[in-house]
Amino acid sequence: MICASLFNGCGVGALAMLRADIPITKFYYSEIDKYANIVMKENFPSAIPIGDVTKVNTDSFNGDNVDILMGGSPCQGFSFAGHQLNFDDPRSKLFFEFIRIRDDVKPKYILLENVRMAKKSQDIISEYMGFEPQALNSKWLSGQNRYRLYWWGKLQADGTYKQMPIDDMIDKGITMQDILEDGYATDEMTSGGKSHCLTARYNGAVWWNSIERNQRTMVLKDNPTMSKDGLIRVGTADLKGHDSIKRVYAQEGKAPTLTTMQGGHREPKVAIGRIVNRRLDENGTRKDDQLDLPFTRQLEVRDDDKSNCLTTVQKDNVVVSKDMWRKLTPLECERLQTLPDNYTSAVSNSQRYKMIGNGWTVDVIAHILKGIQLDDWHKMYNNNKEMV
Repeated sequence: MICASLFNGCGVGALAMLRADIPITKFYYSEIDKYANIVMKENFPSAIPIGDVTKVNTDSFNGDNVDILMGGSPCQGFSFAGHQLNFDDPRSKLFFEFIRIRDDVKPKYILLENVRMAKKSQDIISEYMGFEPQALNSKWLSGQNRYRLYWWGKLQADGTYKQMPIDDMIDKGITMQDILEDGYATDEMTSGGKSHCLTARYNGAVWWNSIERNQRTMVLKDNPTMSKDGLIRVGTADLKGHDSIKRVYAQEGKAPTLTTMQGGHREPKVAIGRIVNRRLDENGTRKDDQLDLPFTRQLEVRDDDKSNCLTTVQKDNVVVSKDMWRKLTPLECERLQTLPDNYTSAVSNSQRYKMIGNGWTVDVIAHILKGIQLDDWHKMYNNNKEMV
């Protein structure tokens, strides 16, 4: 098949086609990020770059008939996590470039991906696409909660496009713990054993913010262990000196014997948080106004080294270590997006985090594209049926 990928990123569309066992005759791609293009060239050297999406036209495809057009136009203007400028955001307007190119080349199949958004914006996109999106969560095929909308359609005889139903995904049972190089996935940092949704800003992850806002999942460095004295050791601080001053303990266990400390990093290095009930949606986003959602217990952490107001309720102040957590590695982020290990290693870690967070989950796209094979099978079956 001849494929055209707009807003190509690091090439997940090409990877997904291979995983779906769809032969690629030619793969054209449009991308302006130079680092994403480096990764694309490293992994798919024979793919054909066609430059800025605003300059793509029918001549860009050298007279080839495009079989499938795919893309995930920039989502920042639509995202609930952003300012929701919608089509007033110039990045969101790039969606209309997808429509322009679709109408010019009339591919047999089209796939558009985007974030959850206000119903008004979703309806505008659906009107131009000609059909409604289907919502999928990457959690069934990966260790990550990633809820996205997919407009997956096929060209009809009258020149319009009709939605192609996407089969239900079968849960692979993958958790965040399964993809870690080392360390431990904890309840504070996960939702149902899955990481929170990766974003392009993951490189800025801060442990207290990750816990409080259920975003940018981080990893517990060491395995919590309980000594015979009832001390639960949960980590090791990065300090010089005797091992005893590096130990980090959980509030659930007994406190270690106090010393006179006298400086030299002997004092406890902790932050203060509290356990609260919050209404959270399926992605762990706080939704206090949605009264139909059940309460979920979570830890909210202060970042100012102050205690909450002392009360008779023990949950208002709990001890949390600053030295327990690390960021996910780029390789672990690749695994959450079901990319091959070190697929993005041709560029710096900061650029790897950005393009992985901006990208698609490979196995989800492959699952969708398998609908092409199913569609061809139905066509062959119906033709044979008519012959009989």
